[in-house]
Amino acid sequence: MSSPPTYPSIRISGCWALGAEGSSSAEALDRLLPPVGAGRAPRKRTTSQCKSEPPLLRTSKRTIYTAGRPPWYNEHGTQSKEAFAIGLGGGSASGKTTVARMIIEALDVPWVVLLSMDSFYKVLTRQQQEQAALNNYNFDHPDAFDFDLIVSTLQKLKQGKSVKVPVYDFTTHSRKKDWKTLYGANVIIFEGIMAFADKTLLELLDMKIFVDTDSDIRLVRRLRRDISERGRDIAGVIKQYNKFVKPAFDQYIQPTMRLADIVVPRGSGNTVAIDLIVQHVHSQLEERKLRWDMAALASAHQCHPLPQTLSVLKSTPQVRGMHTIIRDKETSRDEFIFYSKRLMRLLIEHALSFLPFQDCVVQTPQGQDYAGKCYAGKQITGVSILRAGETMEPALRAVCKDVRIGTILIQTNQLTGEPELHYLRLPKDISDDHVILMDCTVSTGAAAMMAVRVLLDHDVPEDKIFLLSLLMAEMGVHSVAYAFPRVRIITTAVDKRVNDLFRIIPGIGNFGDRYFGTDAVPDGSDEEEVASMG
Repeated sequence: MSSPPTYPSIRISGCWALGAEGSSSAEALDRLLPPVGAGRAPRKRTTSQCKSEPPLLRTSKRTIYTAGRPPWYNEHGTQSKEAFAIGLGGGSASGKTTVARMIIEALDVPWVVLLSMDSFYKVLTRQQQEQAALNNYNFDHPDAFDFDLIVSTLQKLKQGKSVKVPVYDFTTHSRKKDWKTLYGANVIIFEGIMAFADKTLLELLDMKIFVDTDSDIRLVRRLRRDISERGRDIAGVIKQYNKFVKPAFDQYIQPTMRLADIVVPRGSGNTVAIDLIVQHVHSQLEERKLRWDMAALASAHQCHPLPQTLSVLKSTPQVRGMHTIIRDKETSRDEFIFYSKRLMRLLIEHALSFLPFQDCVVQTPQGQDYAGKCYAGKQITGVSILRAGETMEPALRAVCKDVRIGTILIQTNQLTGEPELHYLRLPKDISDDHVILMDCTVSTGAAAMMAVRVLLDHDVPEDKIFLLSLLMAEMGVHSVAYAFPRVRIITTAVDKRVNDLFRIIPGIGNFGDRYFGTDAVPDGSDEEEVASMG
């Protein structure tokens, strides 16, 4: 783990940047905080960023991002760059959450995760619950927080993994039964009063910001918040503030200001400081971008034998005949759908034969034992890569009773040529399941690789993932098998090549348009190979 950066001690337009010269007299922090010493060289100065329209659509119930998440992994399938983590520290009611939300809004990028330290209060014992009810429990002490859980959660988020975060109920002083799931962070903003009070936690933060707000303002805000939002009375709030909050700020929180890279006086009112922070984060994100070289990916595995993890449905005259019909450009939409569905059903049945089975004995109606086989896993889940992948869902449901279904939307950025993750909905506890990943065509393998990476980030074992496609190009097979050698790849046919635009040759055409009866892409390209890059 690299050491945190140091910055020269300067103040620019109301924004303080502190380095090793920052001082503190709090000896109580010696056991908690690492010494501030030499680190990386100062980062390069950032440049102004042009503002664009926010890449999202707002509805009455949700916000939908229209800009996707670019690849966070390399051609080996492993993470290439960790998420950029920003720590926001400061006293209680100093405006940390407001500053965090202003940074998110000003960043104007999707896939930003806000992680609050308030979610990680420890579970209280019965005696501690009684103390909390009487405002006699110190929630502003480092021991009140579950730092082990904070560190493990932040580590997984930085690694691109899916995490479950507890939801704390401030009225009952307890964790709620249902935890929330966070995933897909390019930027993580972690805020809390003790954000800088743990050595291991500090090492995970790429940028540390201290929000410095006048104590009187913080007290007024705390009174307003605790009375209106947390059901407290004035006397109880003031008692808790004088007994715990103010002493904790003086002993544990204010001394951590010396560890901050940036100090923001006046909190959310300091827009100049927030603009400078946003510029720096933008420059870091630009440095972390991964550019895919599709031409290199195409030539990397030429002349290599097809991998052993590939299984192609036996090309019987019946299968060959159905391929002839659906590949024929003169085939009507009705016949295209009918024979595609037949092939999908055969493909699903073939794929299920690779699931683990174990011996079992049942009794027949005649009272005799029958030595048979039964599925040895916990559950089967289907995940379709939209939009064409969803056409395979009925075939899976027809042969797998009570199968759960998830969806992933991956599209190509027409400017960069990169696949981008736009949306996902996965069933809970998918990590225990065998997952059938479905896409009708796979050309370059870029979309399939991204979908597999998403499943791995949700702790699905690689050898429990089955990639199913009606038609694949050799390039796509090699790309997926090279990145994920334990993923089982199953298809009805493999075509030899892709053209200069990465479309399967001879191919099947635009599967989604032919199936759904929608207009073709103007240049006649295959939608699954262009909009999803296979």
